[in-house]
Amino acid sequence: MEELLEILEDIQPGVDYANCKTLIDDHILDSFGILSLVSEIEDAFDIEVSPAELVAENFNSAESLWKMICRLKEEE
Repeated sequence: MEELLEILEDIQPGVDYANCKTLIDDHILDSFGILSLVSEIEDAFDIEVSPAELVAENFNSAESLWKMICRLKEEE
């Protein structure tokens, strides 16, 4: 989880990612940020994020992102 928080901070600094639950809803992460995030997550965690995973529920918080990452790692 710490590595994910560092990735998020690199993409969009100054956000309380540990507590924020509205990264998409409040437009904290825009489409470019999401694409950058997906690329970084795929490299860092050796997973593939399919287009079907690109939904707000998976990207609205660091917690939901972490759950997606863990689920994708289990599927491989």
